[in-house]
Order: sequence, then structure tokens, then C-alpha cells
Amino acid sequence: MKLTIVAATGGIGRQLLGQAVAAGHEVTAVVRNPAGLSAPVRVVAADLATAEPTALAAAVAGADAVLSGLGARSSAEAGVAWRGTRAVAEAMRTAGVQRLVVVSAAPIGTVPSPNRPHPPKHDPGDGPFMRYLGAPLTRTFLRAHYADLARMEELLRDGDLDWTVLRPPRLTDKPLTGTYRTSIDRNVHGGITVSRADVAHGMLAALERPDTVRHTVGIAN
Repeated sequence: MKLTIVAATGGIGRQLLGQAVAAGHEVTAVVRNPAGLSAPVRVVAADLATAEPTALAAAVAGADAVLSGLGARSSAEAGVAWRGTRAVAEAMRTAGVQRLVVVSAAPIGTVPSPNRPHPPKHDPGDGPFMRYLGAPLTRTFLRAHYADLARMEELLRDGDLDWTVLRPPRLTDKPLTGTYRTSIDRNVHGGITVSRADVAHGMLAALERPDTVRHTVGIAN
């Protein structure tokens, strides 16, 4: 497949890039700083915090799918997920590319967004710990990050692309296992952590799963 990977030097983006290349896909990597990339792939430099769709047109043209590991690394970067995804989505529409897979976070189903001010109080996949302690705590400490991701998800729901959103819980740097669990439109029951490598694997696997199109996917080890 011809794949465009956005934020290819981030934690999940690096995993996506390595796994995609190893699987024999033809990859275009979109990165802010090409110097941080050593993989033998086509590279397009773009700052997704300020990128215009026209700057991304060449990166997505001809792609079978786009995968994005975009997300804020600090509170100061909050907003990059929805703004960058908006630019990517507009570039995809211009180029006639439909398939998009992005990463979000497990608590986002309960986070308000502008057109969804009263989301459910609990995710149907969460057990008592996540419902009453884990999710509320992370929503409090990562408020700006989660508001950004909620707005990104809203942008996709309101659009016309064939999107899939993966919602992992706490991310780790453990190696790829391939034995993670997934749930459609709900978090994985009892899922507390998942490795970035397994999230990347799940994102690539979603490309072969029509049942994930226009759905969220909980993922956890």
C-alpha cells in the first residue's frame, strides 16, 4: 500500500513508520524536522500546528491511506491535534484520498466538545476503577490535551472521510506483542496500558478491517 504517515517522528509515529516499512509499504513521512528521520522513505516537511492544506497536498496525493500519530506533547501544544487533522483532512479531500486512521485517548468518549457539550458520563467498556478514579483523574490533569483530541474526533465525525480513531489508555514503550485487545465503540474492559508499538500495529491492522470505518476502537494489552 501507499501510506502517508503524519507526525512520523513522534512516539507512535516512529513505530508506525518502522512497522510500515518492514511490511513493505511505500511510505511518505510528514514531519516537522526531517533531520530527525533516518528511514529510507519519501519525506515532506510540515509543521502541523500551522500547516495549510495546500502544503500537505503533495504528501497525501496518491496515498491509499493516511495514518496520524499527531498529538500535543505539552499543554503549550494543545490544539495541534484538531488543527493538524483539519489540514490533513482538507488535503485528503482535495487529493481524493478517503482512508484516515488516527490515535486519540481512552477517556475522550466522555470529554465535551463544541458540538457535543454533554457526552456520556462513562464509557461502556470502563470498569469501576476507570469510571470513578482513573478517567476522572486523567481528564483533570490532561484537560487541555483531551479537549484537543475531543475536538479532533468531532471534526472527523462531522466530515465525510472513512476514518478510524484508536483510543488507547496509558501508553508505554514496551515492545510489540501483537496480542493486544480491541473493542469497537468502547474502551477495552480492564485495559490500563498499551505499548506505542501495539497501538501502531493496531492502526495498520485497521486498514484491513472494514468494521472499523467511521468507528472508534478501544485498544489495550
